[in-house]
Amino acid sequence: QVQLVESGGGSVQPGGSLSLSCAATGFTLDDYAVAWFRQTPGNEREGVACISPAASGQQYYADSVKGRFTISRDNAKNAVTLQMNTLGPEDTAIYFCEADQRKFTCTYYTLTTPDYFNLKGQGTQVSVSS
Repeated sequence: QVQLVESGGGSVQPGGSLSLSCAATGFTLDDYAVAWFRQTPGNEREGVACISPAASGQQYYADSVKGRFTISRDNAKNAVTLQMNTLGPEDTAIYFCEADQRKFTCTYYTLTTPDYFNLKGQGTQVSVSS
């Protein structure tokens, strides 16, 4: 069965860190571009970070997370990790990962175009509060 499963969400105090994982089953994630998105109730979904297929490895980050979040591949686990540091209340959201087999470069367009990625996970909750 082809699917993406997110994990690693939870509650953390401001200034803390979390590491999210997007694990793939039924296919090799290394061949896919992968992106993380987040959404809060009543707000539009926001693209957070994107990594191109492994042959390129190119990354793109939203300005809101640049310098704090890092997206990377964990080939041993067939997963993509989102390391989130210096978290603030504004980072509270459900985080989703998505993947696509097309060979494209991650850009602002790929993170802001609806339904650009064809495989979607179910999401994991991240809560940042004191």
